[in-house]
Amino acid sequence: MESSEVIQARLKVSPQGKAARSSSLWRASYRRLKRNKLAVSGLLFLLAMFLFCFVGPLLSDYTTGKVNVSLINKPPTASHWLGTDNLGRDVLTRLMQAGRISLVVGLVSMVLSVAVGSLLGALAGFYRGVVDHLVMRTADILLAVPEIPILIILGAILSDLKVPSEYRIYMVMLLISFMAWPSLARMVRSQILSFRERPYMLAAESLGLSDKRKIVHLMLNAVPIIIVVATLSVARAILSETVLSYLGLGVVPPTPSWGNMMAAANSLIDFQTRPWLWIPPGSAIFLTVIAINLLGDGLRDALDPRTKR
Repeated sequence: MESSEVIQARLKVSPQGKAARSSSLWRASYRRLKRNKLAVSGLLFLLAMFLFCFVGPLLSDYTTGKVNVSLINKPPTASHWLGTDNLGRDVLTRLMQAGRISLVVGLVSMVLSVAVGSLLGALAGFYRGVVDHLVMRTADILLAVPEIPILIILGAILSDLKVPSEYRIYMVMLLISFMAWPSLARMVRSQILSFRERPYMLAAESLGLSDKRKIVHLMLNAVPIIIVVATLSVARAILSETVLSYLGLGVVPPTPSWGNMMAAANSLIDFQTRPWLWIPPGSAIFLTVIAINLLGDGLRDALDPRTKR
């Protein structure tokens, strides 16, 4: 049996060595990601979409969203590239503003769900016992209930409570993140349970490190899977927000989102004769979700050290 001094000496690594090792791992992951053309294409599209949604409105002359009766449901022209909607507003400008809302909802919901899911999953995997049973049984209950019906019910409650439209977006973020954390918590828990049996954790226990330091190091080892799940969670949140807004239970007008833009084209006449009302937001949702999934798959392959490409 080795003494604690010997174990500590073997574990002791200079800060320069740790930084070099970490840098080398991230460089290798970056090289693998760069070789994945689909993932790079998804990343470039997302960057272009962010510029389109956050910078584009600054260059538009129609950001006020005023009703213009003389321009109601006009087809695309040189001054309105994607036509106008049923209130005479520029569809292109509304598409950019709606994308800003949808992307913010997706990102904020992802951050909240990742923070809650990672922390609860790490605590469940590290302490096990009562903590593990409490967290996992709560996660099982939420996973056993269909997500979309629950979101619809909660959205209907918000509508009955007459929550102002400017606050609905924050409530939608909380609802989506509340339904999204259990799956990540289960993944993080399984990773922590696996890492706990590694030799370096047994050495850390023999050295008497605090639980806080152990949990931090375990969560750092779980960062790759957290990054991948976080990326895919953005697409999931955008789709959830789209469904709620399309049904009138999420982000409501006059605040634009891709979901309520599609809901505005809710008649057969609009569907057949005014495709500029629903094709742009539908295409934006489709392409953004596909790009996020491609990037998530690429990150999974790049961050997995067992991947040989």
